[in-house]
Amino acid sequence: MKLIIHRGAKEIGGSCVEVTSGNSRILIDLGIPLVTPTKEPFDTKILDGKSVEPLKALKILPDIQGLYKGEPRSIDAILISHSHLDHYGFLKYVHPDIPIYLSEGAQRLIEISNIFIPHKTGKLNTVVLSKWKETAINDFRVTAYLVDHSAFDALAFLIESDDKRLFYSGDFRGHGRKSILLRKMINKPPAKIDCLLMEGSMLGREKQTYETETDIQNEIENILQDKSNIAFLFASSQNIDRLVSAYKACRKTGTTFIIDLYTAYILERLNEMTPSIPRYNWDNIRVKFFKYHADRLAGISKSILYKFNRRKIEFREINSNKNKILILARDNSLFKVILKHVKGITGSVIIYSMWEGYLTKELKNTCAQNGIEIKQIHTSGHATINDLKQFTKALKPKILIPIHTFEPQKYRQIYKDVKMLNDGEEFDLNTIIS
Repeated sequence: MKLIIHRGAKEIGGSCVEVTSGNSRILIDLGIPLVTPTKEPFDTKILDGKSVEPLKALKILPDIQGLYKGEPRSIDAILISHSHLDHYGFLKYVHPDIPIYLSEGAQRLIEISNIFIPHKTGKLNTVVLSKWKETAINDFRVTAYLVDHSAFDALAFLIESDDKRLFYSGDFRGHGRKSILLRKMINKPPAKIDCLLMEGSMLGREKQTYETETDIQNEIENILQDKSNIAFLFASSQNIDRLVSAYKACRKTGTTFIIDLYTAYILERLNEMTPSIPRYNWDNIRVKFFKYHADRLAGISKSILYKFNRRKIEFREINSNKNKILILARDNSLFKVILKHVKGITGSVIIYSMWEGYLTKELKNTCAQNGIEIKQIHTSGHATINDLKQFTKALKPKILIPIHTFEPQKYRQIYKDVKMLNDGEEFDLNTIIS
């Protein structure tokens, strides 16, 4: 068995790993980069109107033969660990016959994203993986493990072939609402791991003000209890843990949680899988319609749009009860619409529950001009240093290879046997000494 990290050996985002065994070739993840080689934010507009070859020439798409549309297929499958664009965003370019293996939750979220966001994958040849069960893919045997992450239904993979066992951690953590998954893996880890490909997003940014999702919920509660004007929650609609925290805080404080149609549709689709996830028609939840979302949802099903209409809320009602409202929002054009229609905004608060790197100067200036306070209340979707150490100690790999990190050199503080690779460098697992 051999592997090549095409992107991610020394950066966070854009993950892509090729694994070969005999005549079999699979990829793990195929994501859009988050940064440029100079660590500036990656501008996705550069993708507009460009085909595969120009994007390969720009070293944006990995140069992998047999992967893309219009060329003879030689990739047997792609494993997608979760539904964040930096792990699946380039699937739109792949050969349509290549099967995409992923979790049911990831499949649903990618389908929803195709409706509402610009970066669409188009129709995919998807295969839903059964968790904790072995799946044969040509010469490989793949077992998917459910992990705790800010992406719903995220997976890690055990890949076996040629008497070698490779474990790909994907993005994971041990402080979310599914933290028990990490504890279970540490207590009963997969055995005899030759090579562990492990993320290290938190290396270099170890400090977290709020350590767990429960801490987040408690702080949102405190803010809602003390506020005297409307509050906004800036969070991803696909961060289900965070939405649950906000909903529970709203229930405890008698606050109405207002979500948009995009979020309502996400919760509806995922509630079909996990009934404990809040729905649009639960107590304390209302739905604000925006034309952008309504037009896209109407394009696939007007009946769904009509169903959500039962919980619709207008600005008139919002303005009459501002001190008992939390609105889910994001730093986009829709927030400007909200600011335009909500009266007496001075003294309101934004609960900024995203990575601080997304907090723009423009938003800070807008808040300063309107008398809006920003409170950063967030916990990472990635494992702490202590969890990385415990995880590695439990799996006892013969070799640990860094991925999804800006600090590969710091892995030696975690484990003794570390092999740092460069993007594009091949590593043969058969060279690992038993």
